[in-house]
Amino acid sequence: MKTFIIIGAINAFLAVALGAFGAHGLKDRLDAYYLDIWKTGVQYQMFHATGLLVVALLLGKAPVSSLFTWSGWLMLAGIILFSGSLYVLSLTKIGPLGAITPIGGVCFLAAWILMIVGAAKYL
Repeated sequence: MKTFIIIGAINAFLAVALGAFGAHGLKDRLDAYYLDIWKTGVQYQMFHATGLLVVALLLGKAPVSSLFTWSGWLMLAGIILFSGSLYVLSLTKIGPLGAITPIGGVCFLAAWILMIVGAAKYL
């Protein structure tokens, strides 16, 4: 529980910091296309930082469930792969990096499915 609260809070902090950096530090350095990609990374990082906090709450409420634990780790992997690849793509403009992004998206989807199954089973 504590681990996912910390990881969620760190990612929420980073999403705010990276959002501010994009809005102020990158607005004159990136064209609108790449700035929009950056914003998508920030948005999904914040969504899933919140998801990590929900996982922590569920772990505190439900019996110990590997479903919720795996959901949390998959959300973290999704943040790294999805948002991380979008940040790097925005800064480097290396198109093939976009191939990593869907892997992160699949991690997000799997995490939410595990949360659904865990809630149906344990709550």
